[in-house]
Amino acid sequence: MVTEILEQEFFAPASTDMVNTVIGRYRGELTKIEHVCQFLHGDGLASVVHYFMDGNRDSRDRFTGSVEKLFSRDGAIAALNAHYWHHIMQMTDVLDCMPAKRREEWFEHIQKMTTPEFEEEAVRATLGELLALRGKFLAERVDGIFQALSRTHVTNQPEGFGKRMILTGVTNDWGAYARSQTGHINDLRSVIAKFMQRDEPDRNASNRLVEIARAYHRGEWLDVDGGALRLRCYKNGNAHLEVHPDMAWKLNQVLALLYPAAIPSQFRTAPKRKVKKEYTLMERPLPFAVLQILHRMRPLRLIRERLTDNRNSLEFDYGEKDKHVMAEVEKVLEAIGGIRCTCDYKAWWEFDYDPDPVIKSIVVSGCVPDHKSHQYYPTPRGLAARVVELADIGDADTCLEPSAGTGVLADLLPKGRTTCIEVSPLHAQVLAQKGHTVKEVDFLTYEGQSFDRIVMNPPFSQGRWRSHVEHAASLLSPGGKLAAVIPASAHGKFHVEGLNVVYDGPYNNQFSGTSTSVTIMVGEKA
Repeated sequence: MVTEILEQEFFAPASTDMVNTVIGRYRGELTKIEHVCQFLHGDGLASVVHYFMDGNRDSRDRFTGSVEKLFSRDGAIAALNAHYWHHIMQMTDVLDCMPAKRREEWFEHIQKMTTPEFEEEAVRATLGELLALRGKFLAERVDGIFQALSRTHVTNQPEGFGKRMILTGVTNDWGAYARSQTGHINDLRSVIAKFMQRDEPDRNASNRLVEIARAYHRGEWLDVDGGALRLRCYKNGNAHLEVHPDMAWKLNQVLALLYPAAIPSQFRTAPKRKVKKEYTLMERPLPFAVLQILHRMRPLRLIRERLTDNRNSLEFDYGEKDKHVMAEVEKVLEAIGGIRCTCDYKAWWEFDYDPDPVIKSIVVSGCVPDHKSHQYYPTPRGLAARVVELADIGDADTCLEPSAGTGVLADLLPKGRTTCIEVSPLHAQVLAQKGHTVKEVDFLTYEGQSFDRIVMNPPFSQGRWRSHVEHAASLLSPGGKLAAVIPASAHGKFHVEGLNVVYDGPYNNQFSGTSTSVTIMVGEKA
């Protein structure tokens, strides 16, 4: 029953057609092993092979056994079997679906080379059985967190998810994480990711999470994965976990499939009351693949390559990366104020502040933080075009874009009649290089000329959009028009004295790493 329910909901049918190809490759390498054995033992060449070993040895990994032992058929076949079992498992999603305990057992078999022979009948039977068990594995991952809970803390309750849970030994006295415990946290996050229709976290995702939580936010509650979880790490190595109520009842449903009589019905039904205030609303988190690349960014090698004097510069690590994932990564870096720079086929990102704490916050929460002073959400091009269209700019109208960022809106305005205001020196430099007229100043302190048209995407955090829109309205000429992107929650409710206001929208999921929906307010000055 567990397998049927979960298999239908979460997993697409898996094909095992690749077995023929892998079996063929295995048999080819098996034949080569047989040939080596015949060559060495059959022709009496073993007596001279040790010269090759001595002359080409690695002093840090010298083989001290006999030649016969080195070329033992049984050992070679065991290694071959282990290699191919691991290879074919990686061709499916079985390893990713396995709970931490089962996965560790599997890797132990690979390491000790105790896997069964890689014969077609055994491969097909084992692979088919494991694929069929993916649903059960999902339930075991949920159950695994309870099996790992501290036995000495009365906070841990048997009713299921929804209350605080305590894991001991997550880190040691030196701050290093315990892979077995972080593996349980990762299993929990993986199952929640399934519920959120999100990609799976990589196996090291929760190692990074725990390291950041303990080193930089010890004793603080951190929202994780868009608010689906909360985590708090302590110096004594303990970690406290709380699951968002909207996720808890779904997890308890899975547990109830394993333990039908153990989970009371009130814990496995959707909450009817409003979520408690101490829980944040869940947001739409970024893909784990994006977070992994962000975490691996490193300081630009400034001294050796002398590419820039900006010490707040980052570059990506080596390795091939998916272009769609990288496009999402670049949107996030733009959202926190980064500027992409290139020189001599090398690319890097520059900031006008230290981005490391912000990136760590994104890796933990899965979302771009709206409470950071450097928050900057570039206006999506489709939305920008709509804002400019609604501004109805005439041939002689003077234009203003406040808090212009890198000029996504300004690029659509008449360049000779447009003024950009931007507080970030880095962004102001980009605007100037594009040929825009730029005033590097905090917009809320600007008291210059009036304008016929103002288009803007103000910062949203802490309600700053209100003061920005109101100040922009004070700079409108009589008969002028203002078009502003504002939160969708203000649609039809926000009015500015002296303006006749209409609304266009709302527009949903416009900005990477946030669930923010927006509307366009258009105000005309009498």
